Amino acid sequence: MSISDSIFAIKERIKNSALRVGRNPDDIKLVAVTKAVGIDKIKEAMDAGLRIFGENRVQEALKKVTSDALRVTPPIPPLDKGGIEWHLIGHLQKNKAKYAVELFDLIHTVDSIPLADELDKQAKKTGKTQRILIQAKLSEEEAKHGADEKELLPLLERIGSLTNLKLEGLMTMPPFFDDPEMARPYFRRLREIRDAVNSSLVTRHSLLELSMGMSHDFEIAVEEGATMVRIGSAIFANGS
Repeated sequence: MSISDSIFAIKERIKNSALRVGRNPDDIKLVAVTKAVGIDKIKEAMDAGLRIFGENRVQEALKKVTSDALRVTPPIPPLDKGGIEWHLIGHLQKNKAKYAVELFDLIHTVDSIPLADELDKQAKKTGKTQRILIQAKLSEEEAKHGADEKELLPLLERIGSLTNLKLEGLMTMPPFFDDPEMARPYFRRLREIRDAVNSSLVTRHSLLELSMGMSHDFEIAVEEGATMVRIGSAIFANGS
């Protein structure tokens, strides 16, 4: 199956999942995960209409974000960087914050006050308002990154006081289950947290985005309210 065919099939599955629960499929953004994916394959995905790409590591993103091959002419507003958006979807260390601000339109993985402070500091230096999501850790897995539920309120309050960060929503990564249905409680919980935050006064930002769901479980995530699904292998694994 070509990359173009894979993208079409995924969009159909997103649409059907959204319609099953009465959602508008246009409210769900497809973030193509390009970890270990070469520029030629990313270009194929662009030619098939994708405009949002997610990278796990700052170092790997650099050559892609700056590649002349991955530009759309003329740029399509409001997306910049040549008409596409680059999202950081992997764990971010504080010492890489400067480069993350330079490269990424949206950072999905803010999980601590020190990291938020550093991102705000670096964004202020460049005159940028950095768009971010808070990564919430809703499982007990030690290997998973993210802010525990008890850490979310202080983090939300701190980000609300920072002038060069724009908090747009929440992200989570549940444990991997052979049965995707097992991930549903984690997706539902993130939506409940988002809705509770929006009903309170703990942040000056209205949280719209829920980044959740990957190649094996994105349909369940869409049913539970995902506005961004992060899909890599289902797009690129069998692509030409």
